[in-house]
Amino acid sequence: MFDTHVHTVFSSDSDMSIESAKKSAEGKGISFIITEHMDLNFPKEDLFRFDVGRYFNEYSGWRGDNLLLGIELGMKKDCIEDARKLIENNAFDYVIGSVHLVENKDLYYPDYYEGKTKHEAYLKYLQVMLDDLKRFDFIDSLGHIDYIARYGKFEDRELYYKDFSDIIDEIFVKLIQNDKCLELNTRRFNNEDSIKNMIDVYKRFGELGGKYITVGSDAHDPSAIGANFKCAEEVARICNLKIVYFKDRAKEYDKNF
Repeated sequence: MFDTHVHTVFSSDSDMSIESAKKSAEGKGISFIITEHMDLNFPKEDLFRFDVGRYFNEYSGWRGDNLLLGIELGMKKDCIEDARKLIENNAFDYVIGSVHLVENKDLYYPDYYEGKTKHEAYLKYLQVMLDDLKRFDFIDSLGHIDYIARYGKFEDRELYYKDFSDIIDEIFVKLIQNDKCLELNTRRFNNEDSIKNMIDVYKRFGELGGKYITVGSDAHDPSAIGANFKCAEEVARICNLKIVYFKDRAKEYDKNF
């Protein structure tokens, strides 16, 4: 099984070496894809961008059946063509499209949430996601749809399908129409409430015609690689979704999943 969302030292928020990532993955009997952060036009200069040429120079020798090279692309409307050229001109195995910024504000910090109700903050996030998916037609999978639930500055941070059913349906229909995957991110799967709520979300993806998901831990350190993957397998089974990974930008199917 592939962990399709792993960050090493090329990402601004990780100091994990490729050596330690490989050792951890091998110890757990899984394969992985490195997906370094690339948020073009990030509001803080020199954060969440990396030297792509150096990335391939340093990591290509590690590439093989069990270690692939990808990218996590921050979707943002002011850098669409630059992002497209970046992907077209480089031999990534896999491209995650993620929303980390809304109103040019990092969702990690409280600024974005100030003066907004939870419904306003989460709806705007989902609207931006839908708009980005209409433009970023060159990604492979939509990353962590529940990203905002990690950092929302509210007593109850969960993303509930019932509260945003219409726009979540629109997001899923767009993914399905464009033959894109939905990532099942296991970062929050150490919480039973989060698992329950995400089952509601991913079941709906399947009901609308979605078939394929990628599974990623969003690891930034060796211990997190492959975290909660047994739970992810069960969620995929419950929701009748097929787990895939990407190599050379093409879906690959693990016979066990």
